Amino acid sequence: MLEIRRYTADAANEWNNFVAQSKNGTFLFDRRYMDYHADRFQDHSLMFYDDHRLLAVMPGHIKYDTYCTHNGLTYGGLVMGWELRAAQTLEIFQMLNDYLRTQNIHRVHYKCVPWVYHRLPAEEDLYAMYHVCHATVVARDYSTNIFLGANMRWERIRRRGVSRAQQAGVTVRCSDDYAAFWKVLDDNLWRRHNVHPVHTLQEIELLHGRFPENIKLYEAVRDGEVLGGVVLYLSPQVVHAQYSSATEEGKKLGVLDLIYEQIMHHDYKDYPYFDFGRSTENADGSGLNEQLVFQKEGFGGRGLCYDIYEWNL
Repeated sequence: MLEIRRYTADAANEWNNFVAQSKNGTFLFDRRYMDYHADRFQDHSLMFYDDHRLLAVMPGHIKYDTYCTHNGLTYGGLVMGWELRAAQTLEIFQMLNDYLRTQNIHRVHYKCVPWVYHRLPAEEDLYAMYHVCHATVVARDYSTNIFLGANMRWERIRRRGVSRAQQAGVTVRCSDDYAAFWKVLDDNLWRRHNVHPVHTLQEIELLHGRFPENIKLYEAVRDGEVLGGVVLYLSPQVVHAQYSSATEEGKKLGVLDLIYEQIMHHDYKDYPYFDFGRSTENADGSGLNEQLVFQKEGFGGRGLCYDIYEWNL
């Protein structure tokens, strides 16, 4: 018999062990990652059991009368064990709706885990949301991904950037010096968009300390000066560029092209996918940044959608 339990801190080890062995979970669902910003969200994560055997977990929080999965994460939704079946998933979503009604929740805002992050096919939740919840897509964001095994040829402008950076004496290193890169990133974001990075320097250093094998920084350096960098989030299927930025001099020299050449053609060439992340201006995914997409497509990137669903209770 299926049952639902609200997550509590004493279940952290059980939760984390389950996520690590799930078919669509990544380290973003580990409580050590999720809870770094626990003060910003009213956590209401859920765990689903069948006769005391954990089948699935759902990172979530409550905002007003809405259950969200999860606004503090790039993607979310039901994290499924390898043995979870389609019929059980239908039952889970029916049980979820019944439970949320008892909590005076009127709406569900549901992010999905994009399929490239799945270690096994894991779209039982999409089927259940349509047939049990009658959910509709309310936002569709656009990301650019590369199937690294396809070995797509880079466009000439990207190849020239690599040569220009090499000829200028720029080198690429994997570094723990987040402070130097964060100054480049923050200055660039503030000058161009009047915003700061989602993570503060202290937060990204904390998360790197907790997940040193999952969060990596690559920097482009010349004469000791950091000219640009890329922060990678590594999951079993995907190398994701969480942040990338360069100084004005770094942009002229093509340092990001050189960093990506090192990442894609050498250090992580055996990964299935590289995810550049979103290229849109607005929260609902509208406002395509065509210049940014053009740059990513020059490396061989093509489209992947990040969808958000809603349904009323």
